[in-house]
Amino acid sequence: MKKLIPILLLFTSTIFAQQTETFAQKLEKAKSEHKKVMLYFSGSDWCAPCVKFKKLIVNTPEFQAFSNENLIIYNADFPRLSKNKLAKEIEKENDALAEKYNNKGQFPLILLLDENGNVTKKWEEYPKETIPEFIEKLKS
Repeated sequence: MKKLIPILLLFTSTIFAQQTETFAQKLEKAKSEHKKVMLYFSGSDWCAPCVKFKKLIVNTPEFQAFSNENLIIYNADFPRLSKNKLAKEIEKENDALAEKYNNKGQFPLILLLDENGNVTKKWEEYPKETIPEFIEKLKS
């Protein structure tokens, strides 16, 4: 039981931790590692399909294993509750990303970008694929 508590603390802290890297930093990392970027727009405290996407796809061990090896992930989040407010610089960056990639304001919007930031695939709603099918579409 004593070993389980630190593991649970580590797991929950990684799930709830705020992003510390900017999108520009993530894109640079994608270039240097020759990986694609999965950019997804979410409303973490008001958009039920967004919460479902993060919980049932992004945070699953199967997807995490794939993404750690193959993707750089950036969540452009737009929470509404003041207790979930993001830092001003992150809000500003997310607004700029929305202007460039999500000018219709769709949530969730999931984009697969090449290492130069060009859209190669797009999901304009919660993906209908199973996790293995979604991973296959990300690979192809």
